[in-house]
Amino acid sequence: MNQSKIALVTGGSRGLGKDMALNLAKKGLDLIITYHSNEAAAKEVVSEVAEIGQKAMALQLDVAEYSEYEPFFKKLSDVLQESYNTSTIDYLINNAGSIAPAPYISATIDEFKDMIHIHLMGPFFIAQNALQIMNDGGGIVNISTGLTRFTTPGFATYASMKGGLEILTKYQAKELGERKIRVNSVAPGAIETDIMGGAVRDNAELNKALAEDTALGRVGVPSDVGSVVAFLCTEDAKWINGQRIEVSGGANL
Repeated sequence: MNQSKIALVTGGSRGLGKDMALNLAKKGLDLIITYHSNEAAAKEVVSEVAEIGQKAMALQLDVAEYSEYEPFFKKLSDVLQESYNTSTIDYLINNAGSIAPAPYISATIDEFKDMIHIHLMGPFFIAQNALQIMNDGGGIVNISTGLTRFTTPGFATYASMKGGLEILTKYQAKELGERKIRVNSVAPGAIETDIMGGAVRDNAELNKALAEDTALGRVGVPSDVGSVVAFLCTEDAKWINGQRIEVSGGANL
């Protein structure tokens, strides 16, 4: 029996990350997901992956804390050996994140630091560590945002970090090409998740306004994004590299 390929999904316990994990499992991949604090939710994703017929395990990681990376990857190596009978992974999805909207004029240094740690430093150095155990021919998917193409007041700090992530994606694709590792970014539009307190999902007025600005007439749901990420982690996407793929239903065209 062939070894299933393995994907590491940061922030895989809820929202977009959960759907990515489930769609990857449907493509026949095994999973390692990380969670920040909600272990119960992460274990539920592990159970749902098992129901699909693939293996998953959940490990705690705060992507904003660089000091956690070394012990996390040590634990990951142990888990791979003990539970997956391997020492390597094939894909990394840098998904973990949060948003703290604030008008540019009043954004604070602490908010800026939080966003840069979570959305740029984290993906930069998590990938650097993951590459030590990634098989040649694997891939990285960095989760960006539609807000790097169109502007919405209140997201200057967040979108600036995601803009940096998109530039990083190109450099990674160029420098890792010799290992046949593909690197792409996926940029969701407005999605109904619990991020920002579930604003897009639960605020009917906001949901309606965003839908009206979208060519397909609705806001997104997690399954709109997870299937695209999963596709990028298959041989069907073998010639897609260094690209920004927006998944927004045609927002703000």
